[in-house]
Amino acid sequence: MQRLYDFVNNSLTDPETGWNMGSFGAIAEFHHVGDEPPPELPADLTQATTRGAIRIEQLEAVRPLAYETLSAAPHRWAQGISFCLPTGNAAMSNRKVLTELGVDTRAIRAQDQDAVIFDMGLGQHQVDFCIRTSDHELLEVLRQNEGRSLFDADNPAMTAIMKTHPHRVALTRIGRVEVYQKIGGPDTAGKSPEGPHTHLLPKLLRTGRTHSANTPIPEGWVPCGAIHPESPVSGRMGEDREFDRDSFDRFQQLLQTWGSEGHLEIKNAVWQALKKRQSPDEFEAPSTRLGRSSVRNALRQWYRMHGDDDVLRRWCEAFDRNPGEAEPEFPGH
Repeated sequence: MQRLYDFVNNSLTDPETGWNMGSFGAIAEFHHVGDEPPPELPADLTQATTRGAIRIEQLEAVRPLAYETLSAAPHRWAQGISFCLPTGNAAMSNRKVLTELGVDTRAIRAQDQDAVIFDMGLGQHQVDFCIRTSDHELLEVLRQNEGRSLFDADNPAMTAIMKTHPHRVALTRIGRVEVYQKIGGPDTAGKSPEGPHTHLLPKLLRTGRTHSANTPIPEGWVPCGAIHPESPVSGRMGEDREFDRDSFDRFQQLLQTWGSEGHLEIKNAVWQALKKRQSPDEFEAPSTRLGRSSVRNALRQWYRMHGDDDVLRRWCEAFDRNPGEAEPEFPGH
């Protein structure tokens, strides 16, 4: 418990580290932006900027799970640590209609503690995804449509929300993320703003999943949030960067502490085979989707550590794509 607390506390001072809370289809992200002052030592596991804020409120019973997932770009991968709770412990209100919750006295910034907060009614297991506002016109529209689904075709509340850009607040059993910037949409040329932002994707919400199938969450556990330490292969905006061996090694240590043993075993088996210059025909491929993902990540990481050669190309032909043929500045991440 103390080790996790110290890790979270230290990570809150790292401007290269990103955070999120939410569910599969409704997520609030907190990031530092390059023109902001460096983050200060957090008080009570809290950080706030002019664009957004995060507060970790409890870590008891949290199970950290370090993982690596595939990128759309064949020379990259993504990494993170999910903060998981047992399914029952993670449960929030699961409201399915717009609901006024009153004044948000627990807002992270004092200046927001008189604003009114509404649960958007997304019906998500581990997050109450909310909006917060002091705008009188928006409050009137929201109150007139309380008790209705925001996705009703004739409900004007969603249009009013998109027009006025209220704060978004993701409430979970481990804490909250607040986003003060505009909602990505017509007013932002369809792009999410740099730094803290939210994603609300009805198609993913309708799946009823608590998380992506690409994230190896154990049965009986639910991710309430995640931390994304500095990537060794991509920058804050998802751009390519020169391979950073130091940040790579730091995350490999976190995998040793909080990662899946199966993932590490598969990666090490691939690396040992490449070191011995074995043929991919001699390797027994994993039967699971996550196992095959581990093989592909092992190949991508070997390429970034050691470069290209004929043996690696044969392995990539068998299990992945050739990372040496990736377009520079590939946008996927």
